Amino acid sequence: MKLIKARTLIKGVGEGEALVSTKPISFYGGVDPKRGIVVEKGHPLEGVSLKGRVLFFPYGKGSTVSSYVIYELARRGFAPRAIVNLESELIIIAGCALASIPLVDKPSPNPFNLVKDGDYVKVVAIGKVAKVLIGG
Repeated sequence: MKLIKARTLIKGVGEGEALVSTKPISFYGGVDPKRGIVVEKGHPLEGVSLKGRVLFFPYGKGSTVSSYVIYELARRGFAPRAIVNLESELIIIAGCALASIPLVDKPSPNPFNLVKDGDYVKVVAIGKVAKVLIGG
């Protein structure tokens, strides 16, 4: 089992298969809020569902409406179970807070060197320092 420590931004526990993108994600226009599918043309995750996954991406991009899209994904049952960012900005933080999705950032070591799509991941974001457990 591999361990990554990170900063807790939105508390909670989420687990599932990893979904990894080294490219930023725009939830507004880049993710279909009714299906939970990445629809941004040319994005490495284009056509992939976020539902029930632990989503790793460096940071968000785009409109403040992205916060509402994250909430809508959760409301419809298509949201990721947790999100790990290199650096979270207010749009992602607000969306995860509204949707009660565990959110962590500033991971150490860098998760993009350790986690692959499909790895089992558990995010435990209870205290100030979160644990991201990979495998096992």
